Amino acid sequence: LSLAYTETAGHPLLRQAIAGLYEKIVPEHVLVVAPEEGIFIALQSLLKPGDHVVAIWPGYQSLHEIPRKLGCALSFWKPEKKNYPRFSISRLKSLLRKETRLLIVNFPHNPTGAILEKADWEELVQMASERGITVFSDEMYRFLEYDSRDCRPGLCDLLPKAVTLGGLSKGFGLPGLRLGWLATQDPKLFLRMAAWRDYTTICNSAPSEVLGLIALRNREKITSRHRKTILANLDLLDRFFERHEDRFEWYRPRAGSIALPALKGKRDATRFCADLVKQQGVLLVPGKVFGCQANRFRIGFGRKNLPQALEQFEIFVKKHRIGY
Repeated sequence: LSLAYTETAGHPLLRQAIAGLYEKIVPEHVLVVAPEEGIFIALQSLLKPGDHVVAIWPGYQSLHEIPRKLGCALSFWKPEKKNYPRFSISRLKSLLRKETRLLIVNFPHNPTGAILEKADWEELVQMASERGITVFSDEMYRFLEYDSRDCRPGLCDLLPKAVTLGGLSKGFGLPGLRLGWLATQDPKLFLRMAAWRDYTTICNSAPSEVLGLIALRNREKITSRHRKTILANLDLLDRFFERHEDRFEWYRPRAGSIALPALKGKRDATRFCADLVKQQGVLLVPGKVFGCQANRFRIGFGRKNLPQALEQFEIFVKKHRIGY
């Protein structure tokens, strides 16, 4: 391990290990970055003012704010109300225009934990291919599907013009490494993204790259352990929301370590979340932060201390049987 500058595109062995997660990706297709940096670099490389972008909604803020700040026209692909949180391909088709430059997707989805069914995934690929639309695919929660049959190939494997964002923060449960990657088969796009990298962090942390390589070489062990924690916590959440079904709407996720339940009725979750963290030290994210319905809130369940957090949540709910 050397603490000198590392290679701009990432350590060769690390890029090789990342490429091994895909079928058609080779090390030269991989740019190792911090995940948030990857969003910035990719969208700066792909877009210009006036471009039309269709972005999944709700979603990670920079997925739509960067295009907005670049002067792009945005349309949002939202989940169905009747079959929440299913994302309809027919709805997506209705949003596309002749001038659509980019489609931004995120599956498994943050914050709902939704996935696309296999047939829908294939239809999305066919649609983007036929229309010549570039796709930016945020796949940070990949490998956290509860059922292996719900695992989908990376879009960078399926579309030559797609770019995939992956990383170790979510699927591997290693956010402290601040390590992710961009993968694309498009050589011109890769060069543009690599050039942008010279103006952001230049290169990665050497210790993080070594630890990341160790993690990738032990992927099955690490991701299996992480999924085990998540599934145990999900079972606790199922029972919690069943006990309090008079207060909450529970939409069980299909993947990931996050969900987007709701307070029943037209209640605003903002004050609910503020009082909960103030009184019991449990942090939830109000739906308004994601720009979705005010009664929704995001709950994370990827940590081993969820049982203790739920105990405090239960105390709060019982304390406030009337209100909110």
